[in-house]
Amino acid sequence: MCHAATQGARELSGEYRFTIETDPAELERLIDAVAEIGEKENWSPDLVFRVHLALEELGLNIINYGYDEGVHEIEFTVNSQPEEVTIEIWDDGRPFDPLQDAPEPDVSSALEDRAVGGQGVHLVRTMMDQLRYQRESGRNHLTLVSRRVG
Repeated sequence: MCHAATQGARELSGEYRFTIETDPAELERLIDAVAEIGEKENWSPDLVFRVHLALEELGLNIINYGYDEGVHEIEFTVNSQPEEVTIEIWDDGRPFDPLQDAPEPDVSSALEDRAVGGQGVHLVRTMMDQLRYQRESGRNHLTLVSRRVG
């Protein structure tokens, strides 16, 4: 059950925490909840779009490729500050560093001619100002940062 949709996010000074199960429907509810945060925090439409895309691409990668079976939880933190928005994602799936392990997409070919894999991570890397990965205590920890201005 998406805690974001049923209980609301725990908010602490611009920081919102969510836990979802590995279910695409829960991810969609999380994305909707984060869009509401963007409205509340006066994010630009461009920032809302970039955050939506990043959550969708990275969340679906975790759900579709991070586990062999069973239901698992993914934790998200959204920290909205005047200068930047930071998103952190924690999951206990198989280790995957999108900065090192994602295939480098062939961006010179037409989209329909490109191989599957790496396109979403490439988009996230180009749309966010920072993307960091760590493996901590058996969990993947992704940090995304996007400036709010300029």
